[in-house]
Amino acid sequence: MRHRSLVILTSVLTTGALTLTACGSRDDNKGGDNSGKKTEVIIGVDAPLTGQNSATGLGIKGGVQIAVDDANKKNLVPGVKFKVVALDDKAIPAQGQTNATQLVGNDKVLGVVGPLNSGVATQMQQVFATANLVEISPSNTAPELTQGKNWQTKKARPFKTYFRTATTDALQGGFAADYAYTTLKKRKVFVVDDKQTYGAGLAKLFKAGFTKAGGKVTGEDHVNTGDTDFSALVTKIKNSKADLVYYGGQYDESEKLTKQLKDAGAKVPLFGGDGMFTPTYIETAGKTSEGDLVTSVGQPVDTLPSAADFIKKYKASGLKGDYGTYGGYSYDAATAIIKAIGNVVKDGKVPSDARAKVVEEVQKTKFDGIAGPVSFDEYGDTTNKQLTVYQVVDGKWKAVKSGTFNG
Repeated sequence: MRHRSLVILTSVLTTGALTLTACGSRDDNKGGDNSGKKTEVIIGVDAPLTGQNSATGLGIKGGVQIAVDDANKKNLVPGVKFKVVALDDKAIPAQGQTNATQLVGNDKVLGVVGPLNSGVATQMQQVFATANLVEISPSNTAPELTQGKNWQTKKARPFKTYFRTATTDALQGGFAADYAYTTLKKRKVFVVDDKQTYGAGLAKLFKAGFTKAGGKVTGEDHVNTGDTDFSALVTKIKNSKADLVYYGGQYDESEKLTKQLKDAGAKVPLFGGDGMFTPTYIETAGKTSEGDLVTSVGQPVDTLPSAADFIKKYKASGLKGDYGTYGGYSYDAATAIIKAIGNVVKDGKVPSDARAKVVEEVQKTKFDGIAGPVSFDEYGDTTNKQLTVYQVVDGKWKAVKSGTFNG
């Protein structure tokens, strides 16, 4: 569940500071090629760039960086030079809120890509909405972010400024449950989650789908983010006689859990969501990850002809992080913002209500992205409902099923 850059202001990285004032007012900015200069417009990025989830977060940053580089090279918006400012939320909601405030305060920021984590998003949405600043997450999958807390009974969009290019856990959880019961023929599952918005929500939806199909939950437990010793949990799982462990959370804990589980002699696969879908999971767990499974949004980016140029550029750029999880969705999110800005900013002149107009233009978005078609429904959700199951085969993630799930 559940998304996952440019020469990032060296001063920002070294001092942690961000200039919060623009050079001149928008109405006074002559910009464009007529003055011999281009107006600088910033695409913000918020993601965990260090610590927990950083491999995935850096992939998000990298995807936006390449989109911005492409836009500048092709002069997609005449009179505008795009720049990326990436802020590190460390996967901490409070830090995400601080970053959102910082980005809102910079007059040059006309759109933001991120965050990675749904829990972080809950603390950022109101800040961006108050400032009419568009936010597109490439990875958030918690349904309530777009459809409200009571989404299962009455959908209501909380914030018109929030969009996402990743589909929701309402589909991902059910897709995984159907695969576990129908294809893997599993009948008894032990469910674990990390108590976070994404992990707990995904685990709940998997459990509902699995039991509806006829499966049985033989045990449940929770872990804390940052935990490293799962010996007590491993004992519970072994005693439960489960033939599958479903984990709702990120790779940081699950890669250790699966290793300790297998080392203790429990030869059952661990199944999780897109928060586990990264090479780092396999690298850390080693051979004990063999046979484990995840679901992730979209189709494998490496198999898409539309993403071939992106992948080539990413590999040649020296950018860090994992582009395979959300890099393509990040590129498409940034491109949606850039295209919207192109419909608002003419000849480098930024209108005083540019942010609000960009939000309106993003809502109208419709184009073929590198990771699939890009458009948004009335809730700000992507209309691309494609999902994929991956399994660790010979030390690598291998796609074993792609498709859509309608419940």
